[in-house]
Amino acid sequence: MYKKTMDCIGHNSGALVGLGAVTAAAAATYYLATRADPVIPPVDLQNQSVILKDGSRCSHFMKDEKLMEVLYEDVKTTYDCFQRGLRVSNNGPCLGARTGRAGEYEWLSYQQVYDRANAFGSGLLEIGLQASNEEFIGFYSMNMIEYVIAEQAGIMFSMVSVPLYDTLGTTACSFIINQIGITHVICDKAEKAKTLMSNIDKTQTLKCIVLIEKVTAELEVLAKEAHVEIKEFSAVETLGQTNLKKPKPPTPTDLATICYTSGTTGDPKGVMLSHQNLISNMSAVALIALKGVTVTPQDVHLSYLPMAHVFERGMQIVAFMHGAQVGFSRGDVKLLTEDLQALRPTIFITVPRLLNRMYDKILSSVQGSKLKTTLLNLAMYSKTREVQRGVVRRDSIWDHLVFKKVQQTVGGRVKIIITGSAPLGSKVLDFVRASFGCLVLEGYGQTEAAAGITFNVPGEIESGHVGCPLPCNLVKVVDVPEMDYYATDGKGEICAKGPNVFLGYYKNEEKTSEAKDENGWLHTGDIGEWLPNGALRIIDRKKNIFKLAQGEYVAAEKIENVYMRSEYVAQAFVEGDSLKPYLMGVMVPDIEVVPAWAAKEGLPTSMDELCTCQKLKDVILQDIINIGKTMGLKSFEQVKDIILHPEPFSMDNNLLTPTFKNKRPNLRKFFKSQISKLYEKHEATP
Repeated sequence: MYKKTMDCIGHNSGALVGLGAVTAAAAATYYLATRADPVIPPVDLQNQSVILKDGSRCSHFMKDEKLMEVLYEDVKTTYDCFQRGLRVSNNGPCLGARTGRAGEYEWLSYQQVYDRANAFGSGLLEIGLQASNEEFIGFYSMNMIEYVIAEQAGIMFSMVSVPLYDTLGTTACSFIINQIGITHVICDKAEKAKTLMSNIDKTQTLKCIVLIEKVTAELEVLAKEAHVEIKEFSAVETLGQTNLKKPKPPTPTDLATICYTSGTTGDPKGVMLSHQNLISNMSAVALIALKGVTVTPQDVHLSYLPMAHVFERGMQIVAFMHGAQVGFSRGDVKLLTEDLQALRPTIFITVPRLLNRMYDKILSSVQGSKLKTTLLNLAMYSKTREVQRGVVRRDSIWDHLVFKKVQQTVGGRVKIIITGSAPLGSKVLDFVRASFGCLVLEGYGQTEAAAGITFNVPGEIESGHVGCPLPCNLVKVVDVPEMDYYATDGKGEICAKGPNVFLGYYKNEEKTSEAKDENGWLHTGDIGEWLPNGALRIIDRKKNIFKLAQGEYVAAEKIENVYMRSEYVAQAFVEGDSLKPYLMGVMVPDIEVVPAWAAKEGLPTSMDELCTCQKLKDVILQDIINIGKTMGLKSFEQVKDIILHPEPFSMDNNLLTPTFKNKRPNLRKFFKSQISKLYEKHEATP
C-alpha cells in the first residue's frame, strides 16, 4: 500500500495534497530532530549461516563450533530454569491473573509459586503418585496459575507432564489417556471432569481427577458411579503442606513432557521431549533474541496460546529463565485485546492469524476516507524506510499521529514480537515491523524440534524468509524428486539435527522412524529453499500432497496460503481427486472486507446471503486465480471452481486444529457433497 503513496496523493484534491505536503514537511522536520540510530545486526545479514562440508548449515552463534545446549551453565533442566528465575528475580512477581475488582492483574511471587508447587507436588505423592520420570500427569485445562503450579510440582519430583489441548474432543483425550496409561488428570472446570467421567469405559486407567474448581455434590455422585476419585486442587495442596517432601529434580536426559500433535490426519502422535530438548532450544532462541533486546525481571509475557502447544511452553521457559513475569489471559480470544491492555506486556508471542486480523482491521478502518488513506500511506512509507535502515522505535511523528492506537491494542509497551506456527505474509510482516515500533522476529519449527529450527536475526529488514539455523541444530535440505526439488539447487525437504530434536513418538516406532532417520536427522515434511544470504524460505509442503488424474502432484497447503493473500479471503480449503484433472476450493469470505464491498455494490451485506451471490463468487474466483498466477502457481494448481462458506473454520466446529491449521479430513467430509456437485457440474459442461 505505502509504495503507492505518491499515486494516492496525486489522485486526491488540491487541498488534500496540500495537507499531505504540510504533514510530510512537519514529519521530515521532526524526523531530523529525533533521528534514531539503527539496530546493528549481530551478524552480516548477507551471510547468515555457515555451510559445512556435508552441505548442511549451522549458525554463526554456535559456541566453539559445538551445537548449543545451554545459555546459562546453571540451567540444564526446566527445574533449574525456575530456580534461576527465583534467584535473579529477587522474589519478584512471577504469575498473574485478572482477579482484581477493576480487572487489574494480581500476582504471586516466585517464592510463592515455588512453595505452592512444592506443597502440591508433595500432595500428589500423598495420593499415590511416585517421584519418577515414569510417572505421567495429564493436564486438561486452559492456561492459568494453577496449571503452572501443578506443572512445576511435577517437574520438582521428576514427573512427566502430558498436556491435553483444552479444545480436544473426547475421542482424542481417550486415545491419549489410554496410550500412556494416565491415572491422574488435572482439570480446570467441572464440565471437563464430567466429560472424562462420562467416557470412563474408554479410559479405564484413569483413577483420579484433581479439579481446580470447587467439587460439587453432583460431581461426587458422578465420580462414585464412574469409580473415579475426585479431589479439589486446594485440598491436595493443603495435604502436601502438612507432609512436605524434598524435591527430587530431573536430569537433562529425563523425559520432561509428551506433547501430542494436534492431529491433522489420524490419531495424534505423542512427541517425547526431554529436558535437554527443551532447554537447548529455548536457550538458542533466547541467545538470539537477547542480541536485540534485554530480558529482565521487569519484562512481562501474556500467556494466551494453548499451554499444550510447545511454542507457549517454550516462551514460559525463557521467561522463568530470566525471572520475568507471566500473566494469563481469561481464555476468550474476544477478550484478548482487553487482557493485553490491562497487562501491557513487553514480550508478545503470537501466531500469524492474529497479526493478519490486526492488519485487515487497520486497512478496513481507513477505507472510504481519502485523508485517512493518505496519512496511512505516508506513515507506512516513512516508517518502512526507517525499518530498512534498521531503525526500531515508536516515538516518531507517525507513531503519534497514526500508529499509537495500533500499539495500544497490545498495551503500548511491547519491545519484541515473536511469531511462528505458520507462514506470515510479507506485506503483514512489513506492516507489523513498521507500525508496532518494536523488534519483530519470525521463527520456523515444529513440536518434534522442541519448537524452533530457524529464527530471524535481530536487525533483519527483509521479509519472506524465516531466518538462519538456531545454534542448537544443523539444518539441511534433501531431495524430493517427486516434487522436482533437489538439494543441488538449494531446495528440498527441511531436516534438522541437534540436542533439540525429539526422542521419538510414544509407543510408535514406525512413525518415529519415518520422522527421524538412523543418523538423527528430523525430516520435517516442509520444503525449504536456501536464499543467497544464507536464510531459509519455506516454499512448499511435502505432506498433504496428492495426485491429479494426469499424475501431477499438488500440495494443497501451499495453494491455500497463496489464495489467502486475497483481500476477500479469510480462509481457504483446496481439495482434489486423483480421478479428476482439476482442483476445487472452499473460500470463507473476509468479514471485514466483503460486506463493505457488497455495500458499495448495492448488495445485501449478510454473509449468509453473500455466499449465495454469483457476483461475489466471480470476483473472488478471479482474484485468487490472478494472485495464483502472480505467485507462480501452475495451471493444474489453480482451482476450477469454488464454494463460498459463511462460517469461519474453527476449533469449535472441529474444522481447525488447536494450532489453527486446516483439519483436512474433517473439512473433506464436511464439504464432500458440495464439492462433488461442483465436479458433476463441470463434467456435465461441454
